[in-house]
Amino acid sequence: MTRIKFPSAYTILMLLTVLMAVLTWVIPAGQYQMENNEVLGRMVPLVGSYQTVDANPQGIVDVLMAPIQGFYDPASYAARAVDVALFVLVIGGFLAVVTETGAIDAGIAGTMKRLAGREKWMIPILMGLFALGGTVYGMAEETIPFYALLIPVMIAAGYDSIVGVAIIMVGAGIGCLGSTINPFATVIASNAAEINFMEGFALRAIILVLGWLACVIYVMRYAEKVKRDPMQSIVAHQKDENLKHFLHSKEQQAPELTGKRKAVLAIFGLTFAVMMWGVSLAGWWMAELSALFIGSSIIVGFVGRLSEVEITDSFVNGARDLLGVALIIAIARGLVVVMDNGNITHTILNYAEGLLGGLHEVAFINAIYWVEAVLCLVVPSSSGLAVLSMPVLAPLADFAGVGRELVVTAFQSASGLPNLVTPTSGVVMGGLAIGRVSYSSWLKFIGPLLGFLTAMVMVLLSLGVVFS
Repeated sequence: MTRIKFPSAYTILMLLTVLMAVLTWVIPAGQYQMENNEVLGRMVPLVGSYQTVDANPQGIVDVLMAPIQGFYDPASYAARAVDVALFVLVIGGFLAVVTETGAIDAGIAGTMKRLAGREKWMIPILMGLFALGGTVYGMAEETIPFYALLIPVMIAAGYDSIVGVAIIMVGAGIGCLGSTINPFATVIASNAAEINFMEGFALRAIILVLGWLACVIYVMRYAEKVKRDPMQSIVAHQKDENLKHFLHSKEQQAPELTGKRKAVLAIFGLTFAVMMWGVSLAGWWMAELSALFIGSSIIVGFVGRLSEVEITDSFVNGARDLLGVALIIAIARGLVVVMDNGNITHTILNYAEGLLGGLHEVAFINAIYWVEAVLCLVVPSSSGLAVLSMPVLAPLADFAGVGRELVVTAFQSASGLPNLVTPTSGVVMGGLAIGRVSYSSWLKFIGPLLGFLTAMVMVLLSLGVVFS
């Protein structure tokens, strides 16, 4: 009997793109009137201005063009996901050059030796660091380089690739879910809702701490189960392949951690430190980060005493390994382009506006949460969703007798939670692709945790209404 295989990430995203194209033939086209918000520096919807417009149903050509338009806008040549995709390729090249020096293998062996019997404590520490990045500045695309670094360490420690993926994706995800001062979610949403972003801070901090504890316990329990019995791993069928892929099938003695390799690892760590500084303080984004990793690749090559051929060949081969990830990011962005071009994004938002009228306070805030959770599938960008939805939904809170800060908290909690699983997120699908974790395997792993976090957020939002 032939076993039914779950489709790849590429197929899932293309099927969703086709579905969205079909919906542009069914859902009425509409637009809100947009006005410039000087505080946000962006165009935002004007409440009550929604009106129908001429339909622009998307056809076969539009579906085929979607991945291309995911990279850039062919009409204006404005970048969409091309900068993130290019960054992923550069990261692949950088990691391959570092690997070529033997520094990563030597570093993993040294780390495992020093942490013998205590490997599990890496999980809460690392998840705490990623959560900090998520809550402070919405760490998302910046996590991509860490997958190829951390997963081999977890596998060498006796865990599986899902543990490595979960530490990063769930760690940063719970940070974004509990965004306390994240400028790309909480601050923008608060400005759009016309309140101070520190309003509601206490509730968001409680969501962050309780959510982080739940996630750490969940991942640690799974990791311990896998270490006791590797066959309990959700990806146990890939164990040999993953050992070969992530640990390079090196059965011989690990390379010695020489002074040269220590210097390479120091450059490696410094590069990531500069990346964090550049994103959080210097206003860097993908172009600057790509240049940083290209420069670091060259420096690592010289310090590691690689020849010119070894540097260039390893860089190109490393970029080739992550080409599929770059394509996934573009396809995910193309799906959203189909909805925008079909003029149904604002219509879905208008439907949400109509559903919320006249609800009780507790029902209202939970409905806001679920509306934002659904809208996350339409607009994966937290800042984009904040600008689009808050000017429309926040004023409704005044009529429901709910503080606008609770609407902001519902928004950022919702925008963080679905991004742990939504197939329209290039970060989710890209991270799973690097970790060689199928989408079905990830759903099996994350499902129970997702259910708990959803219930926790709804309870805390309800208590926020009662005690406000």
